[in-house]
Formats: sequence, C-alpha cells, structure tokens
Amino acid sequence: MNRQHFTRQWLAVAITAALATGAAYAQDANSSAQAPTKDSAPAKGQASDQKSAKTLDQVVVTGTSAAGGLKKIDASYSVVSVSAADIKMANPKSTADLLKVSPGMWPESTGGQTGANIEIAGFPGGGDAPFFTTQMMGSPLYGMPTLSFFETTSIFRLDDTVERAEILQGGPSVVYGDGQMGATANFILKQGTDVPSGSIGVTYGSEGLWRTDAFLGFKIADKWYGSIGGFYRDSDGVRSPGYSADKGGQFTATLSHDMDNGTLVFYARQLNDRNQFITPIPLIQRGSDNFSAYPGFDPLTDTYYSKDIQHVNLPGYPGGGTSANLANGRGAKFSFFGFNFDYDLGDGWNLSDKFLMNGGDADTNALFSGTNPASLTDELYNLGTDFGGFKLPPGSATATYVNGGGAVDPNQSVIHQGWWYIHKHLKNINNDFRLSKELFDGNTLTAGVYLAHYTDDDAWNLGNQMLMTNTPNARPIKVSYVGTDGKTYQLTDYQGLLDYGSYNITESGRSTNKAFYLSDSWRIDRWLIDASARIENQDSSLRVCNLTNQNLDGNPLTLYDNEVPVCNGTFATTDYNKTHTSWTVGVNYELADNMSVYARANKGAHFGDFDNALRGNTTGNTPPLQKVQNFEFGYKFQNKYVYADISAYHRQFSGLPYQPTNGEGVPVGSPLLYGSDSKGINMVGAVTPVENLKLQLVANYLDGHYSHYAACIPYVNQVTGNGCAYINGVQLQRQPKFRYMFTPSYTMPFSWGDVMAFVTYTHVGPHTQDQTGLQQLGTYYTLDFGIVADIQKTWELRLQGTNITNQLGLTESNSRIFGSAAGAGGVILARPLEGREVNFQVKYKF
Repeated sequence: MNRQHFTRQWLAVAITAALATGAAYAQDANSSAQAPTKDSAPAKGQASDQKSAKTLDQVVVTGTSAAGGLKKIDASYSVVSVSAADIKMANPKSTADLLKVSPGMWPESTGGQTGANIEIAGFPGGGDAPFFTTQMMGSPLYGMPTLSFFETTSIFRLDDTVERAEILQGGPSVVYGDGQMGATANFILKQGTDVPSGSIGVTYGSEGLWRTDAFLGFKIADKWYGSIGGFYRDSDGVRSPGYSADKGGQFTATLSHDMDNGTLVFYARQLNDRNQFITPIPLIQRGSDNFSAYPGFDPLTDTYYSKDIQHVNLPGYPGGGTSANLANGRGAKFSFFGFNFDYDLGDGWNLSDKFLMNGGDADTNALFSGTNPASLTDELYNLGTDFGGFKLPPGSATATYVNGGGAVDPNQSVIHQGWWYIHKHLKNINNDFRLSKELFDGNTLTAGVYLAHYTDDDAWNLGNQMLMTNTPNARPIKVSYVGTDGKTYQLTDYQGLLDYGSYNITESGRSTNKAFYLSDSWRIDRWLIDASARIENQDSSLRVCNLTNQNLDGNPLTLYDNEVPVCNGTFATTDYNKTHTSWTVGVNYELADNMSVYARANKGAHFGDFDNALRGNTTGNTPPLQKVQNFEFGYKFQNKYVYADISAYHRQFSGLPYQPTNGEGVPVGSPLLYGSDSKGINMVGAVTPVENLKLQLVANYLDGHYSHYAACIPYVNQVTGNGCAYINGVQLQRQPKFRYMFTPSYTMPFSWGDVMAFVTYTHVGPHTQDQTGLQQLGTYYTLDFGIVADIQKTWELRLQGTNITNQLGLTESNSRIFGSAAGAGGVILARPLEGREVNFQVKYKF
C-alpha cells in the first residue's frame, strides 16, 4: 500500500471513529453535549468561545511572558485574536490568506494553497516570507522563517482542530520564540472537554471541491482530556489543470492534563496534502496599471497546467535523473509532536516549557515563468536569445505536438516555461523554557532559554524549459531543425524540454540557534511597564555540490543535454556564525476599564537563512544581519457600540540584500545592500449601531520607501532589455499603500435559531512588483459574502463565496523579470486573483 493511500485510509478511519464516539457521547449527554451557546461559559478543559467576552478582555498568550497570558487591554503591542468562528467568516483560501484579517498584513493568495508571499507593512520582504513566523501552540514550526521554495504556512492547514489564532506584529516578538522582528501567527489547538463536544461537516465548492471536517473533544479520566480531528478534501481548483489541483488531509490529536498547580498538553499532527502552485498567466497591460484579458485566456479561471505536461522525466535531477508529477504540486508530508507544560511552583515562582519536534518533505513540482510568449515563427527564427528566441536558420525547423503528433501552426502563440522540481526534506526541534519570579507585588522577572536545531536536505532541478502552446491547459511541442551544415539537430527532447536544468544542485544545511532572554514586567496602578532583552547566536553550515557541465548522452546533435550542469563530486561549504542582541521596552496606561494607550520601541535582527545568506557565498563573506528599529504607539477602546484598536509606527531597516538573478533564477553578480524607511497606521474597528447589526473595518495606510543606496542598479530584463534603475525613494515592493476590508453583518433571530448574513468589501491600493517600481500592479477591489444559519444549536448551514463579482486584480507579475515586465503588444505574465468561488457546508454539532 503506498503512503498516499495509507494516509487517506487513516484519515477516513479517524474521522469515522470521531463520529462514532461522538454519537455515543451525544446519546449519553443528550442536550448538555451540544456546543455551548455564545453567552455560556465553557466547561473545564473546553475550547473557550471568546465571542462571549469583550474583545479587550480577551486573553492573549503570544508575545508575553505573563503566566496565563495577558488581557488585550493591557498589551502594549498590536495583536489580533481570531476565533474559530472568525476564521470561518474570513473564508481564507489558505493558512496564509487568513492573515488578511490583521491590518498591515498582505498575504498574496494568488499562487495557491502553499508557497505564499507574505508581506508586512513596513517590512521590505518582496517574496516568500522572511519576516513572518508560523507557530503552533507557541512553538515555531521551523528554525528559519523562510527558505527558497518554502515558507512555514506551507506545512500548516486550517481545520476545525484550531481554536483560535493570535497574529502579532512587531512589538515584543523580537525577544520571545524565535525572535521574529516582523509578524508571528500563533495557532492554538482545541483541547478536550468535560462535556463531550464535536462536529462533523461536509463542504461542496463550485470549483469541484469535496471536503470533510471532523472534531471531537472528550474526557478520558479525572482531569485528563483528549481530542481528535482533521479533514480530507479533493478539489479540481478554480484554475482546473484537468486533474486534482488540491488533494489530501490532516489529522490532529491532543492529550491534556489539569493539575492543581498547572497544565500539561501533548499534541500531534500528521499532514499529507498536495497543492497546485499557480504560475503567472498572460494578460494585456495598457498604460502603467490597467490590465485586461489576453485573447484565449480567461484571467479568472485558466492555467497552463494540463494532463499533457503533468508527467515528465528529468534527467538533470541530481543522482541520475527522476520522474516528476505536476499533480504533486507544492505540498507537504509532515509529522509534528509537541507539548506545553505550565506550572505554578509557589512562592511567586512559575515555570513554562514549550517543545516541538517535526519533520517531513515539502516538495515543489511546478512551472516557473520565463520570457514572454511569441508566435512559433518569431520564437524559432526572429527573436534573439536574450528575449527567449532561438535564431534558427530560416525555414529549417520542424515543430510537432508531443502528444498526438501533428504539425504546429507557425502562427501558434508559444511560450517556454521552467518545469522545476525541488525535493526538500526538513527536520526541526525547538524548546522554549521560561522561569518567572514575582520579585515584589506587581513586579515579575522572567528568564528564558530558546534552543532550536534544524536541518534542510535538498535536491534541485531548476530550468527544464519546456516549449508549449501559450494556451490554457497547454500542449508541449518538440522541435528539430536542419543546420547550415546539413545535419539535423534536436532543439528539444521527446517531451518538449529545451534543456535538462540550469541549476541542478544538492544542498545540505545544519543550524543551531541558542538564545537567552530576560524580561521584567511591572504593574503600577493603571500602568504596565515591560523591558526585555535577548541575546541570540545562530551557528549554521551549508554544503552545496559544485557543478560541471556535461553532455549527458554524448551526442552533439541533441542540443537539450549538451551542457547540463551536474554535481561533480566536490562541494562548497559555507559556515555562518553570528550573535546579536535584541531589545524591547513597552508602556501601557489604562485610561479607564475600557480604554488604554501604549508606546513601544524595539530593535531586532533577521539572521540569514541557508539560501539567502549562505548559498553562493563563502565563509566570512556572507551578508550582514538585517536590522530593524521600530517605534509604535497605540490606542484601544471599547464600549457597547464601538471597538477600536489603532496603532501607528515608524520602522527603519538596514542591511537589506538584493541578489540579482537571470531569467532562470540563477544568482548573477554580488548581492547589493540597502535600507528602508516606513511610517504607517493600522486599524481594527467595529461599530454596533443597533442590536444585531455590526460594521467591522480592518484598514492600514503605509508610506514606505527604499533608502541608503544612491547608485543605479544594473539589471537584466528579457522582455524590455537590460537597464539600470535607482531605488532610493521608491515605494516598497508588493505592499499596497493602503488596504481596507469593510464587513457589515446582520443577525436575524428566529424561534428555531438564527441567520447571520455578511458582505466583505476589500480595496487594495497601488502596489508594485519590485524595487525599481517600474512595474505597477494597479489597484482593485473584491466582494465576498456569507450566510450562516444555526438551527437548534445542532445544525449549521453555511454558504460563502469569494470574489463574487469576478474582479481582475494582480498581486505579482513575472518574478523572474526585474523592471518593467510588459513586452510587445503590452503582453505581461502575472498572477491575477482567482474568479468566483462559492462553497456550501452542512455541519452537525454535538
């Protein structure tokens, strides 16, 4: 039995067990086993419904050393707490997409379920997620926040086992956990209950989605509780490739024990999910930021992916080649085990320990954009090699379809794209130990030690340019031609591949982080003052194989494999050992029981990762630490009618590296260093003018630009030609100047339950592709909706939809192109939003 089939069967058995056990409990407990009402207090061990409490009275556990957490009104930093109900209401397309509920967070959800680019206002990322950490139960999922072809939301899926998420930006996060200076999302799992409770739900989506979710929390023995749950789904995807775009599931279990003076929680999770990684498609650009459909391509639903290009053989893959499958996408097969232990030692002493061990594969099977499309004739004969052409002798070529044969029309629009395969095996173990002592009334000192050891073992096969039709669900093309010497040359192989990779490396990374931190918190009447410092060392080593070009088959007439870079048995090793001290100081003043103000300053650092600091550099010549200086001020208020959480910040960066690459993603030249300066405002607010009507707003404004690099940056551009650009004063890439989500909702009570209806209007302001600001991505809006009916507290019916008016909006253009990406005729490769998607769920709760 293969692993995929085994996992599918395991999930089915687990869900069935949850249902069977839940039904038995429901018979015994009758109505008392129903889910708690919105106004009821949860039983011991039961997942709390934070909707029942005032928002400012909610307790957050992220970014604080306080035993048992800290009320939001007392937190001198920006944190958004998202309940399980709020997560459902947001209808996120992925784990990363949920971050949109936090102002200033900008997750690009156009690439699919995984591999999101996550931007944070004022933190100049520009791709992947270097300034973002995913935590589960307070433990980081990996020692580094991002690697090439990996960011941590890729190994976490949302389902009914999640009680809530806490999203923290800046503030004290430079001291705790992994010392993330950007943003942290901490996902808290549901635990067992005194009164058994659970749910089973089935969802159908208009994109061909079928999904089953289940959860059960139960009592095992006195003060011992357990929970199990998970999901399984199969979806064609809004951009259907002709096979399952997203397929897989997740299983989670917890075991918790309440002691007289503390708690102990064990948790385990198994993830096996594969997801289509969506490639930019062609559009037409008019002016600087107006976009429309490319003829023959629906920008809302089409994709290049197809059954014709699904399976390939990649001879350039390290170790002698491999087969690969686009249906495996950019998914994850990961296992997790962790525990949290909190204990009151008495006499003002408290102990806390968080441990996580996890590991698995996070592979990538995907297309990556190259040059812009052109007619077959232009591609073969007219365009120069700098623009993706081949400059063959006029009339010399024969082009036929790989599958089904037949000559290709010379006027057919074609494109060549990289069929990339990256095998990534990751392991991680970390532990965060804290000991606190109340020194005197209101003053608590906390000392902590954070240790993490993690590894990365990769094999890359980048390049593999495949010639294909520039059409939805593309068809591969093979080409041969007769040279001026009368010999017949094979331009592509039998699959349509123009090469067997341009960067075929193995990579092995090992890293250990050691950090010690001290934090003192002092409550004086309505004042709460905290000061914290952290000293951290990262000791990393990376070994990458050296490459030598080889003619794989020894035949000079097969051009696709004449110069394939392969590992030659030697290796380049880079060591990285850096130490840095971070600190933060915060002051919170409670003006009244429902209102507070705060101010905070911090300085933090971003250590280098295996791919963006070590690979390609030598020991002692790695980039310097990226450093941030952050000042923020905030105001929080809540009464019967209004809730407001407003913060303003000033963030300055130094040591930001930019590594120029060619069209195949291979580094070119030395990295450049620059900085940035940003000011902005974040806001979360809600108004309840009358009973049952609620108006919610999530909004941010950003004035951010690059700084500290006065010279002109030369760049390679395969569409418009090479050039040079100044970046000082240019808007931070991929970050909207402003963004807001406005959600009016209304609840209609009936004798049998209630119905809530809502609409979310989202506006995204001007944003750009890269540091040059030359490629504008425009503005756009979307409309989402939801109708949720609760029937007798047992049944829930949910109808929700995203982008219901089919708006065309871009989050990214061709990331292989630096500068303007629009070529002849205004053709541009870009990632637009997916079109309308509607799903309906029936859930039974007990």
